[in-house]
Amino acid sequence: MYPERKTYCYSDLTDWLNMVYGEEISVETKGFSDIRNITSEVQAVAARSGISEGIVCISVIGSTASISTIEYEPALVQDVRDQLESMVPSSMKTRHSETWGDDNGFSHIRATLMGSGTSLPLKSEKLLLGTWQQIAVIDHDNRRRQRKIYVQIVGE
Repeated sequence: MYPERKTYCYSDLTDWLNMVYGEEISVETKGFSDIRNITSEVQAVAARSGISEGIVCISVIGSTASISTIEYEPALVQDVRDQLESMVPSSMKTRHSETWGDDNGFSHIRATLMGSGTSLPLKSEKLLLGTWQQIAVIDHDNRRRQRKIYVQIVGE
């Protein structure tokens, strides 16, 4: 009636714990929704992980940046930046900026709308991406930053 319970020994747990790998990468950005292609850096982390099949989670550390996928070509990159400026202008008045005096309330709103991370499949040690799909960090803040991005891979 009930499924059989599996008993794990220490070596099973050690093998399971080895199925998780994480690494931080760092990218210099210009702010104001600067978009940087980080596909090769994320793929390099995946290659170092020793995991061949699984899920790759990519998350930017901070509340004023996003991770997404895009066809990383100059015209589309500029189109995305233009649309972000149109939807959430960098000149907009925000209570956050008035409270803290840092004039970056717009960057928090953009990052909230886009999200701080994404997850992608890993198949045969490669990120599973479309032909024209790349991974991008988008820094919405109002100044240059050194962005830290954490890549964690779970699999086998």
